Amino acid sequence: MNRLDGEASPYLRQHRHNPVDWYPWGPEAFAAAAERDRPVLLSVGYSSCHWCHVMAHESFEDPDTAAVMNELFVNVKVDREERPDVDAVYMDSVQALTGRGGWPMTVFLTPDGQPFYGGTYYPDRPRGGMASFRQVMAAVDDAWRNRRSDVAAQASQLTELIERTGRAAPAADGPPGPEGLDRAAAQIKAAFDPVWGGFGAAPKFPAAMTLASALRLHRRTGDPELLGVVTTSLDAMASGGIYDHLGGGFARYSVDQRWLVPHFEKMLYDNALLARAYLHAWMVTGNPAYRQVLDETVGYVLRDLRHPDGGFYSAEDADSEGVEGKFYVWSAAEVAAVAGEGAEEAAEWWGVTSAGNFEGANILHRPVRGDLARSPAVESARRALFEHREGRVRPGLDDKVLTEWNALMLQALCEAAAATGNREWADAAVANGEFLAAALRRGDGRWLRSWQAGGDGRAAGARHLACAQDYGALAGAFVDLAELTGRARWIEEARAAADGLIELFWDPESGGVYTTGADAEELVTRPKDLMDNATPSAQSSAAAALLRLGALTGEAGYTERAEAILGLLGAAACQHPTAFGRMLQAVDMYAGGLDEIVVVGDRPDLVAEARARYRPNSVLAWGEPYPSPLWAGRRPGFAYVCRHYACEAPASTPAELAERLD
Repeated sequence: MNRLDGEASPYLRQHRHNPVDWYPWGPEAFAAAAERDRPVLLSVGYSSCHWCHVMAHESFEDPDTAAVMNELFVNVKVDREERPDVDAVYMDSVQALTGRGGWPMTVFLTPDGQPFYGGTYYPDRPRGGMASFRQVMAAVDDAWRNRRSDVAAQASQLTELIERTGRAAPAADGPPGPEGLDRAAAQIKAAFDPVWGGFGAAPKFPAAMTLASALRLHRRTGDPELLGVVTTSLDAMASGGIYDHLGGGFARYSVDQRWLVPHFEKMLYDNALLARAYLHAWMVTGNPAYRQVLDETVGYVLRDLRHPDGGFYSAEDADSEGVEGKFYVWSAAEVAAVAGEGAEEAAEWWGVTSAGNFEGANILHRPVRGDLARSPAVESARRALFEHREGRVRPGLDDKVLTEWNALMLQALCEAAAATGNREWADAAVANGEFLAAALRRGDGRWLRSWQAGGDGRAAGARHLACAQDYGALAGAFVDLAELTGRARWIEEARAAADGLIELFWDPESGGVYTTGADAEELVTRPKDLMDNATPSAQSSAAAALLRLGALTGEAGYTERAEAILGLLGAAACQHPTAFGRMLQAVDMYAGGLDEIVVVGDRPDLVAEARARYRPNSVLAWGEPYPSPLWAGRRPGFAYVCRHYACEAPASTPAELAERLD
């Protein structure tokens, strides 16, 4: 047993019985490296990563390989989900060295933390033009012992390069306007796969944020092509194997272009972002298939990823019983035996054949794209198959409760509950907000990144300072929770998160926010993530939250900070929209302006009308008043709509409010 036994992270604990003498990230490891004059071998991954498991089985569990690691290096394990700051710094170096990134990530560092060589997965033996892990270690050791000056020069150059990566100069002409959004729309349409939806070739990721931007741009212009980008993609994904047709929810990505074969892990953030995409598409089109996917995706999260106290777990693994996808796939004989009278119809419905479509087994999918309305016989078969599957060995659960990812799910729940009137979802949203406020924050108000229950030798509680993306996501989620509940308390929480974001993370020279706070551990460089990747960047979360909070509170400082972020990255978002999907939404918000809706007094009918349609560029105040010019001089019983610093006449009926909003 190594030094990881006391760690809380499920990923680190997966490696606690390795023969590798692992250290967790911290000063002890770097002090040991300096004392022994050895490089640090940094290995970064996460618990539901299939190729992380492969490298662990091939190398980290092998005594001979571990002996080489222990002799030549000080070995450090990092959970990238707990420490996105560490991951960001060294991922930049790997991408600079190799032109690509991913996990598992293996980086060799000097004892003062500077990277000098690295890559992603290394096999246990030479394969496909790749050197083996042992060959790589031998070469690094040779360079360290015999060409130390070359190593030092490489480390210095890489460190300087990753410092430059986070720098961006604000655009001279400030945030882009409607013409920039037109350029972005053209770029989205050009990158779109018109046959299978989504963007690019295999492997194909859902790109929920880019689809959300396309729907906003369609709303702005009425362009039917942009709506087609959204509906084609959502139909194809919901029909493919990337969607769990029995239990709801989406896998991380598809290894093929047509969404058939997923990489089977399920991540909380993907399901949060995709739930919003299907919600908004349902509100725009009225397509019941999108509402079905929304219901089933939220149902999956509430059923399988919810802690009893209200937090949401991070992910489910791709593997069960050591086999990728085993939990999810079916033989034709199993379907026939389990599905009962509807077996034949169910097999046709989900494309089940004796030959299968994945290593001799069947990934359930819908061959008739977009047709998801199940007959009674197919629905009965679905229930039977689901119940049977529940008896299988489940994939591993990563039970970390991450602040940022929970805030993304909280936003989805708030919007979905408001639009549908679903009381269970509203209650789950409030419970989540209460859990985050109670469990993920220190007594001095400083937010933390990760929480876990105790047991199995690990201490319970929250740990690791929250990063800028945590603060930005929280500020946005608390605004949504205030809009859902009408409680002033959540606006105060949003303001506190926004104030903390500005105080701890703001870059006074070029604008935008650093990933790490001013009070955080000093890394070899202070990272600043710019592009939206699997989750929104700190910049885009902050810009969107600050714009909405500024509109609701009248605090010009919030709006000015958002403008600075948009001046920094808005032009890049319009030129490269698929890399800035969430940022583009903030650009649209700013360029079009936000409608401010205030419902004064007990008027649930007016609140319902304000929520009735897809209005992404509006904010809603109702219920308990809070300090804001929006409430000043307002008469109970009326709704007020203000835009561009001017207010319409008050509305006393839902029809009048609809007229003002249109």
